[in-house]
Amino acid sequence: MIMLPRQRHLAQPSFCDIVATFKASSRTMTILPTKLGVNGLRGTALVAMLTSVCSMGFCLFGYDQGVMSGVVISKYWLGQMDNPSTIMVSTITALYDIGAIVGAIAAAFTTEPLGRKRTLIIGATILLIGTILMGSCVERIQMIVARILTGIGVGYITSVTPVYQSEVTLPEHRGWQLCCQMSSMLFGLMIAYWINYAFYFYNGPIQWRFPLLFQCVFAIYVIFVTMFMPETPRWLIRHEASPARGIEVLARLRNLPTDHEVVVKEAQEIIDALELESKEEGSWGDLFKSGGISANRRFYLALGIQFMQQLTGINIVTYYAPTLFESSLGMSQEMALFLGCWLQVWYIVASFVTWYTIDRVGRRKLWITFAIGQMIVLVLEAICVAVDTPSASIAAVFFVFLYEAFFTWGWMGTVWVYPAEILPLKIRAKGAALAAAADFLGNFLVVEITPPALDNIKWRTYIIFAVFNAVIAAIVWACYPETSGIPLESIDDMFRAERSETSSEQDVVKGSWTSALQWSAVPRADLAVQRARAERRTRTVGCAGMEEAAIASSSVSNADEKVAKVSVEEREKMAEERMETVES
Repeated sequence: MIMLPRQRHLAQPSFCDIVATFKASSRTMTILPTKLGVNGLRGTALVAMLTSVCSMGFCLFGYDQGVMSGVVISKYWLGQMDNPSTIMVSTITALYDIGAIVGAIAAAFTTEPLGRKRTLIIGATILLIGTILMGSCVERIQMIVARILTGIGVGYITSVTPVYQSEVTLPEHRGWQLCCQMSSMLFGLMIAYWINYAFYFYNGPIQWRFPLLFQCVFAIYVIFVTMFMPETPRWLIRHEASPARGIEVLARLRNLPTDHEVVVKEAQEIIDALELESKEEGSWGDLFKSGGISANRRFYLALGIQFMQQLTGINIVTYYAPTLFESSLGMSQEMALFLGCWLQVWYIVASFVTWYTIDRVGRRKLWITFAIGQMIVLVLEAICVAVDTPSASIAAVFFVFLYEAFFTWGWMGTVWVYPAEILPLKIRAKGAALAAAADFLGNFLVVEITPPALDNIKWRTYIIFAVFNAVIAAIVWACYPETSGIPLESIDDMFRAERSETSSEQDVVKGSWTSALQWSAVPRADLAVQRARAERRTRTVGCAGMEEAAIASSSVSNADEKVAKVSVEEREKMAEERMETVES
């Protein structure tokens, strides 16, 4: 039986104890071994390697979404599956999402106690097993089991990688580095389409077995490289007996000495956030409690945005592009596959625009703008399919390409960034996992209903999803605050300020939702800034005596004395500089 490590409750030692330990450990960290990842990697190189692992995980996600588009129209696969009905084909395809829901929920039980790194390895291993079973399938039941196992692995991976990435990334780089994961997902999707097209010209079971087995390459990369990567500083500081290892990893990520003021300031902010959030252990019940920082509302926002992503209708195109071109537009199977390949090339090329816009424009504006754009495009697509003339078919293909561009510009990377940003640290692992589960639930519903919908109500299917996009744009406008560029530790302050303002009006619920009705929708944090400054001042004065005693009791190097003797005024100045980010 595998025993999960017990979590270290930061509420047991006082904040002063933590700070004293932090100061004492910082004097010895320069002699600690650096075998916390690939030897010699620091700064940009280490972050790039971590990003490559997280991106490869999403590449797996994309590949597995795309590969079935060619498999389900292969006559050899259909024969191996005893020529299933349209509904059975959609069920076999969609069971992957049921597995992903299970995996995402299971990840919520392991991401915090086992850590981000181990959970990622578990997910990739399960996916590898499912892939081997899927590629060696001899009957329908084996394919069903393999699809569920593969989905469980993807659920693990997509739950933990956004958290892993966000906790090692600078706030100003968080958006585009997570967009890198999304572009990798589209890269996997594109590879799947081209491999399907290449093997379309082969006869026999290899036509579908090789495309399914090829994703083993991605899974092996994730497993092998992750074993040599460090855990995140936030997880190490929270769970290790001493914060030393977490601070050392933080210094390596920033490519700075452990006693540099940037490292000291960021470590202090992490400890502050942990001290505030860990007065009681993060439990499943905490997902539904405010806790003074609107944790429950933030959880609902995370669930909602990922579920709504699927209701935009993207997986009508991603899963069934060849089917759409063949059945709705009357193309040959070869032409449908070929056009699907170029659609995915366009998809990944268009995604690079988001790297530039996500942190400059913000999440909220992109969601609203492109939900409206998708609504218009889907209405035009419905008109073209309904008219059913050669020129209308050409226009319909154009609108499919335009729709994918709008989706990747507005709804691809931004949605996966948001839960890891909006959720408080105490429930981040559980909340992000359940948000991913909500995404897969929406995915399952769309993938399950699309084939029979296209068969029965045809062009009206697009109208339904156009209406969904209109409703989604209104919900985002009314309910979702902006998080772009705000440090993770400062988002709590943002929601504390919101509660303070509304509680004075005796209307917390109404205020917390209506305060987001701005176009930029960044709730004011001035009251939170004042509170945070007062709390830091109180804690700093209370800990000053302990820090001086720790300094006097040991001999330290000149560099370590610089860290240990940071004055109260300097500490306040560093805190105020960080809080000014929230004010601005």
